[in-house]
Amino acid sequence: MQDFAASFSLAFELILSADPELAEIVLLSLRVSLSATLAACAIGMSLGAAIAIFRFPGRGALLIFANAMMGLPPVVVGLAIYMLLSNAGPLGALSLLYSPTAMIVAQTVLVTPIATALTRQVISDLHVEYDEQLRSLSLGPLDTLGTLLWDARFSLITVALAGFGRAVAEVGAVIIVGGNINHVTRVMTTAIALETSKGDLALALALGLILIGISIAVNAALMALKGTARRFAYE
Repeated sequence: MQDFAASFSLAFELILSADPELAEIVLLSLRVSLSATLAACAIGMSLGAAIAIFRFPGRGALLIFANAMMGLPPVVVGLAIYMLLSNAGPLGALSLLYSPTAMIVAQTVLVTPIATALTRQVISDLHVEYDEQLRSLSLGPLDTLGTLLWDARFSLITVALAGFGRAVAEVGAVIIVGGNINHVTRVMTTAIALETSKGDLALALALGLILIGISIAVNAALMALKGTARRFAYE
């Protein structure tokens, strides 16, 4: 019990003193996850909105694929990206394996189906609600899409926050394609796994507390956005 108490005490000291190693790991985690979330939202939101508004061959299959990808094990995604980026893979010449870029690619692949499916649902619901009004204004598909995206802006920010929460908590895929290399690809989740296996609970606990803090902040932001969206809806 004393060892655990000492580990917690040291963990808080690391956080309060902004330990350089801790800060480096946290900043890399945020850079990778934010980059992946932005890329995934750019792809997923565009695709989800298009599926919701337009009718085209293969639309149903694309939606089924996106929904299925939401439940794909991260280690499988990591393995697929590893095979693509390895020296023997089709993208091996880019030399991206075991780099932050590879980790961003893996997280983007994981978050994009979430952004696609949630955006499709949000835009579809709005399209049904405002269909008659939009048709009375004689808006074309692109104008309709722009109108619905603007009206759904708070919900889409919620989608982005959900995607970020998924990305920052990822460990399986990033450890496969990143290699958990110190000062290069070591992020919060992979560092926690490593330090726990080494018995260095202080650093693992410090990173865990920061991850919990990020999770609480994301959920608080989600609640605040929902409240803001409701207020705007009744104005």
